[in-house]
Amino acid sequence: MNVESNALWRRRGLMMALGLLGWTKLTRAADPTGQPLDWAALMPPGWNPMKAMAQETSDLSQLSDNSARAQALMREMRAAWDNAPTRPELDGRALRLSGYVVPLDRPLGPLRELLLVPYFGACIHTPPPPANQIVHVILTKPHPLRSMEAVTVSGVLRVRRATSSQGVSGYAIEGGLAESYASGASR
Repeated sequence: MNVESNALWRRRGLMMALGLLGWTKLTRAADPTGQPLDWAALMPPGWNPMKAMAQETSDLSQLSDNSARAQALMREMRAAWDNAPTRPELDGRALRLSGYVVPLDRPLGPLRELLLVPYFGACIHTPPPPANQIVHVILTKPHPLRSMEAVTVSGVLRVRRATSSQGVSGYAIEGGLAESYASGASR
């Protein structure tokens, strides 16, 4: 075999390897199942959601909910939480995340758009969690989900901040799939 022939085979091998690598990345990005992720992984390491309030927490129990000081502290906390840092390295990652449904479109009937939150009552009965703990989900097709239903959503995570009537989200999943957390039945 001559030198030209060896070089040609090496180039073909390299092209095949690059093609296989590209195909692998495409199929991984399109994989709707993804790897399970927990809510703590959405927060940057070392980030403390209560840091902005740390000096004030000792006297919070002494304040009336309607006092001017309590209202000012709530506004400060909301501003800090609405601007909570995200993790850019998670952008484009196929994943599965379990949480609770906060409807963004019709509260009755099939939902296509929702917020996924880490705990029951978030955004509805309590102030919204930090933006890095809220995921804006747009499902592939509408599904009969109920408010505060426990679900697992799968799809490709995007680092994208959005404001809705229920809170500020730091992440989004478009084209996601939802399944009931209890039954595991895909929706």
